[in-house]
Amino acid sequence: MGRSRNSGRGRAAVEAVVESVDGGLARLVPDRERPRAWTLLIDDAPQSHVDLDDPAYLSFEYQRRIGHVIDTAGPAGRPVQAVHLGGGAFTLARYVAATRPRSTQQVVERDAQLVQLVRRELPLDPGARIRVRSVDAREGLAKVRDGWADLVVADVFSGARTPAHLTSTEFLDDVRRALAPGGVYVANLADGPPLAHLRGQIATAAARFTELALIADPAVLRGRRFGNSVLVASDVPLPIAELTRRAASDPHPGRVQHGRELRDFTGGAAPVGDLAAVDSPAPPPSVFR
Repeated sequence: MGRSRNSGRGRAAVEAVVESVDGGLARLVPDRERPRAWTLLIDDAPQSHVDLDDPAYLSFEYQRRIGHVIDTAGPAGRPVQAVHLGGGAFTLARYVAATRPRSTQQVVERDAQLVQLVRRELPLDPGARIRVRSVDAREGLAKVRDGWADLVVADVFSGARTPAHLTSTEFLDDVRRALAPGGVYVANLADGPPLAHLRGQIATAAARFTELALIADPAVLRGRRFGNSVLVASDVPLPIAELTRRAASDPHPGRVQHGRELRDFTGGAAPVGDLAAVDSPAPPPSVFR
């Protein structure tokens, strides 16, 4: 085990923190350009990046796109009630706490050893209203009160794949139950050519929500490479123009699809129920090189 004596509480760390957790071998690697920032990897797959001095900084492109959804989910700065399925290093919960003070949040992260590691090395702001539950994402979601959440964020990976039981219409039925009227669901989806999983997930969301949008790198949408797409769903109109503007201005510009363009992209894919659900595809080894 390698451990920085400074860890997340010092100014500059020179060593990675390496520790076995339920999901594999976790490594917290210091960011050489940001004194108190760290990247979390599980079995060499990047999971989260956290800057303890600036929790509003989102390094990962897909997390920045989810941040755009969080920013536009109601008036800027207004507190929200959020559920995060998948915790990692709690990057997005920290982001909500920083950009929407007084928000109340629940994080569901199955890996109890990972939660302990992150709490110890990258402690949460004690003033943030963040509760962490170490249970399966679907089990944790079932404990959320009906209509409690303004926002449900799904970013769950076992290794580098989303578990099948978090990809179905039945799962989304419980998301809808937990959402308040006008609430927003946002999910990180990973897929590569021929994008069959991504298309199926869009069809599954369309079977349960009336308003959808997809934010992704154009190369991913064209099926040229494996990557992350951010799916946004609600029963009220989404701020498409603002999401489009924000995604286009990112360091790696993203594209927003919605309406007929998104329906055409889905290509007649069918919704996925529990009985037919499978894990998301494994990324090719080259993704993490």
